[in-house]
Amino acid sequence: MNIKIYSKKITILALILFINAGISFSQPTKLPAPRQEKLLNELNFLIWNVPNAEKVTVKLRIHRGAAFDPQGKEGTMALLANILFPNVASREFFEEDLGGSLNITTHYDYIQIDATANSDKVLDVLQTLAIAVTNPQIDKETTAEVRQEQIEKVKKLESDPAYIADQAIAKRLFGTFPYGRAKAGTVESLQQIDFADLIFARNRFLTSDNATVAVIGNVRPNLISQAARRYFGGWVKSDGKIPATFRLPDAPEKNIQVIEAARENTSELRFAFRGLARNDKNYYAAEVLEKILEKRMQKRERGNVSVSANSYILPGFMIFQMSEWNLGTLKKSENQIALPADLTKKIANLLNEPITAEEFSTAKNEVLRRFTTDALSDFWLDVHTYKLSSFNNDYQSAQNVKLEDVKSVTEKFKTEPVASVLLFQNPQPAESPENSDN
Repeated sequence: MNIKIYSKKITILALILFINAGISFSQPTKLPAPRQEKLLNELNFLIWNVPNAEKVTVKLRIHRGAAFDPQGKEGTMALLANILFPNVASREFFEEDLGGSLNITTHYDYIQIDATANSDKVLDVLQTLAIAVTNPQIDKETTAEVRQEQIEKVKKLESDPAYIADQAIAKRLFGTFPYGRAKAGTVESLQQIDFADLIFARNRFLTSDNATVAVIGNVRPNLISQAARRYFGGWVKSDGKIPATFRLPDAPEKNIQVIEAARENTSELRFAFRGLARNDKNYYAAEVLEKILEKRMQKRERGNVSVSANSYILPGFMIFQMSEWNLGTLKKSENQIALPADLTKKIANLLNEPITAEEFSTAKNEVLRRFTTDALSDFWLDVHTYKLSSFNNDYQSAQNVKLEDVKSVTEKFKTEPVASVLLFQNPQPAESPENSDN
C-alpha cells in the first residue's frame, strides 16, 4: 500500500514538473518597445533609451543584400557595403575618436552597419553614418582599392575547406539561384565589377525608404529625433520598390558530390535540404527542430558537427555540417572513395526518430533565450526587412510553438530532396627512405 501511495506521489510530482517546464517557456518576458519615428523620406528610426548603458549602439540596415547581386558579378553588394567606409582611417575613427567600434555585414537580405561609441558621441555617430550612406565615395580609384581588399578576403576564405564545402553544398542545392552564390563574391566575379556597377546598386538600393536606423543607449529620444531629421532628412528616396522575384531552382541531384580537397587531411561532409522563409508561420518551429537535430547529430557523429536553419526573404535551407568526418578512415582507390553504405540515410534517420517532450522543451527554451534585450533591436529590424506584421506577433509566434508544429515541419522536410557534398583528401603517405633524394 505504501509503495502504491509513494508511486502515485512520484507520478503527480513528475506531472507538476512537466507542467512547470511548459510554463517556463510559455510565459512572455516583458521586452521594451522602441520609440518609432518615420521621416518624410520614409526612413524608419527605432530609439531605445537605456539609462544604464555604457555605450551607445547605432545600427543602420539596408533592406536588400547579396541576393540582388547580378549573376556573374557576385560580391557587388559586399563592395557597396565596404565602400561606405573604404579605408582603415575611416574605420579607425570609431575606435580612436569615438571610443567604440564599426562592423559592416553583408547578408543575402540586407547590409547592416553596426557602430558603437561613448554615449556623448552619439551625434557624431549619426552624422558620420549619414554622410557615408547619402554621399558615398564611389569612383574608379576607390572602387579598385575596395575591390582588391575584398579579393584578398575571398582568397583567404577560399583556402578554408569548411568554407569551400559550405559554398559547394549551397550551389548543389540552389545552382545559380542567389542563395547558391557566394555573398562575398569570388575572385573571378569581383574582377568583373567596376564603379559603374556600384553606382547602379547605390541608386537602386541605398535609399532612405529602403533603410531603418536603430539607436540603443543612454540617449535622449527627442534629441535623436531632431538629429535624425537634420542628418538624414536629405537622403533621397528610390523611384520605385525592387521586388524579390526569382525563379526557384530545380531539385538537386540525388547522388553525393565528391570534391578533391586542395589541403591534405581534409574531410568536410555536408547535407542540405530546402527550408522555410523568415516570414513563414512555421519559422520558429523550424528553429526548434534545428536545435533538436543538432543535439542528435552531436551525440552520434565524430568531429565538429553543427546544424543550421537558414531562412531568408524566400525559402532558404537547413544544412548539416560535419568537419573531420571519418577522417583517417576514408580510403580512396583510383577515383573511387569507399563511402559507408548508410551515408544517404543519415538525415532520414534523424528526421524519422520521434521527438520527445524533453527534446522539444529544451530546444524551445534555447530558441526563446535569443529574445534578450541585447538582441532586441535586430528582431525589430527583421520586422522591417522581412515585412513581418509586428515584433509582438513575431515574439508571440515563438512563444506559441507546440510540439505538433515541430512534428508538422519535420514531415514537410522529409519530402524535400537532400543535396550532399563531400570535400575530401587523405594525408599523403610518408616518403620511404629508399625513395628519398638523400
